[in-house]
Amino acid sequence: MQSLLQEISTELVLGATKKGHPFRYFSLATKGLNDDIGLRTVVLRKVDADLRCTFYTDNRSNKVKEIKEDYTVSALFLHPKKLWQITLKGKVRIETNPEELKTYWNGIPLKSRKDYTTHLAPGSHISEGNDIEYLENSSFFSILHIIPEQIEFLKLGRPSHLRVLFSKIEGSWSRTHLVP
Repeated sequence: MQSLLQEISTELVLGATKKGHPFRYFSLATKGLNDDIGLRTVVLRKVDADLRCTFYTDNRSNKVKEIKEDYTVSALFLHPKKLWQITLKGKVRIETNPEELKTYWNGIPLKSRKDYTTHLAPGSHISEGNDIEYLENSSFFSILHIIPEQIEFLKLGRPSHLRVLFSKIEGSWSRTHLVP
């Protein structure tokens, strides 16, 4: 029988690889600017064997500014059919290796690349009906990796719910059961 952490890992990988999987889109929380909380939905692009979760963004976005202030983030995944909620907490590493960036960039469909080539930064004010300008020969593509430190699992069910906290200590995952 597969362990719970292996089951979680399998579902996270499916979120990055299987079209329509509920973990494909997840909520990412950051400590916002000006003592605010930053919260947005991002796309899960890859999950490694160590559960490092990768997503892409425009490097001018508020989330990147917030992460550079505090690399600690929280990611929330919801699986409505299984009644699972997974909260993954960790630190973000911003990819700086030019070869990695190029490899990932080349894997993005041409029509999707424009999301990272707008003349103005995400969240910039524009007038209604104004066309968005795109740059031809440059991009603001960025890859962010969440290195997990804790994974909290909640499964709703009867006769009782199940809540488990996994914590990474010296490279290994420990498991603690919690009151749901």
